[in-house]
Amino acid sequence: MPFRLARISMISAALALAPVALTALAPQPVQAQAFSALRQAIAEAAASDESLVAFYRDRDFEPVWTVSEAADRRNALLRALEQAGNHGLPTDRYDLEGLREAFRGATNPYLRGQADVMASRLFLRYAQDVHGGFLDPSELIPDIFQDQPHRDPYALMTEFLESNPHEYIANLPPRGAGYNRLMRMKLDLEELAANGGYGPTVQAGSLRPGDTGGPVIALRNRLMRMGYLERSATAEYDATLQSAVVAFQANNGIEPDGIAGAQTIAAVNRSIEDHWNEVVLAMERHRWLNDGELHDRLIFVNLTDFHTRVIDNGEVTFVTRSVIGARDRQTPEFSDEMEHMVINPSWWVPRSIAQRSYIPGILAGQGSYLQLMSNGRPVNPANIDMSRYTVANFPFDLRQPPGPRNALGSVKFMFPNRHAIYLHDTPEQHLMDRPVRAYSSGCIRLADPHEFAYHLLERQTDDPVGLFQGIRATGTETQVDLEEHIPVHLTYWTAWVESDGRLQTRDDIYGRNAILSRAIQSRGVVMPEVSS
Repeated sequence: MPFRLARISMISAALALAPVALTALAPQPVQAQAFSALRQAIAEAAASDESLVAFYRDRDFEPVWTVSEAADRRNALLRALEQAGNHGLPTDRYDLEGLREAFRGATNPYLRGQADVMASRLFLRYAQDVHGGFLDPSELIPDIFQDQPHRDPYALMTEFLESNPHEYIANLPPRGAGYNRLMRMKLDLEELAANGGYGPTVQAGSLRPGDTGGPVIALRNRLMRMGYLERSATAEYDATLQSAVVAFQANNGIEPDGIAGAQTIAAVNRSIEDHWNEVVLAMERHRWLNDGELHDRLIFVNLTDFHTRVIDNGEVTFVTRSVIGARDRQTPEFSDEMEHMVINPSWWVPRSIAQRSYIPGILAGQGSYLQLMSNGRPVNPANIDMSRYTVANFPFDLRQPPGPRNALGSVKFMFPNRHAIYLHDTPEQHLMDRPVRAYSSGCIRLADPHEFAYHLLERQTDDPVGLFQGIRATGTETQVDLEEHIPVHLTYWTAWVESDGRLQTRDDIYGRNAILSRAIQSRGVVMPEVSS
């Protein structure tokens, strides 16, 4: 056998026998032809992907995975793909066995080039999915406008090659504690499902303290399996069971009255698979917000929870009840930055609301507390021939001046966006006492807007209350800039895990999660073991 062919055969044998300890093809003169063929194979395999062509071209089409010094790189990728299911990712997207076979079968320059590019493609697919999500939610739900944090492929490959591969891959998912708690909950639910799940469902319309019998036992057993009760043999709805029901209700967005009514029974009877699906979707939603940074302050509005929170260094430092958009005027999901607040704001009526609620009455000659505005100046409606206009061609803007009955109350918090959505005070504070608070035209109304303002201002003044109330007392519309812009996330989380390890769930008020869950399941993300 000629010397060159003998050397290639030896290299091929090494490739076949040791896929994570491949022999490097050094560009020696006797191997020049084989190395040239390898580069050509890489160029051909990457040709359909512009980002990979650019990456390999800048490396003179040298391999990055199928060289002996890339053992850690290969092992890090293979391990990540093995564990992709832990992140609730669709494992079929990554063809782990196909990649292993490609490494084992890389017995000539052509197959070696194919394996190298395949590994790069799968790395990029996994990296983008685990970092920024594998769904494109805007294609499924029109009211989701999250700019997913997908990374530049060239930068991903370059950074990966310049880093410790295991550490780099480990840092791709969201790094917050909330994501890690969800992953642990996912694995716990899988283990619980494999060991019998929650047990028989509760066959009762409602249960209350003092009740006994089979339905009470079923309620007790399910709460035990969910972690709300210590092991017990009681068949009575006693004080201990009542306390467990109260805790369960609080964690599921139900009025915590200790009575297992229809809503509580329905929540208790949700299957372990339902909870698993909620957790997996919550992990995907976390990835949509994963900009790779741990912000020292952010504002977090969870639409399903009807609350707005300020989070400082990972800890909730302020929380207030909120009203969100009604079901027929849903609040969109998106992220932006809060830049300023307006004290004593005017309300410039959005065109859609004006056409639906106000312009028809104005055209009919009814009085209105709103000002007609043209080019930013008031117009006297008595001087206008309204018969010339329709709802469609009405040429005036509508404005409500500052005042105690202003629809925005005494302050609004601005993160300018194309949706005209912001946070604000409201004169309809009575709505804050209702458990389901979906009444607005899309904006977020706050139960404690003044306290919220003080909390935001305390970083830039020693007297936030005095500053705010001094401006408010003037009655004049005044903009107060925030010295540091604050990230704002309008989210829709129906599941999360608190620091105590308890799963929190909320109703899918807009029906968005039902659509997204079906999309995830259609991509093969299903619970390994299913038991109710």
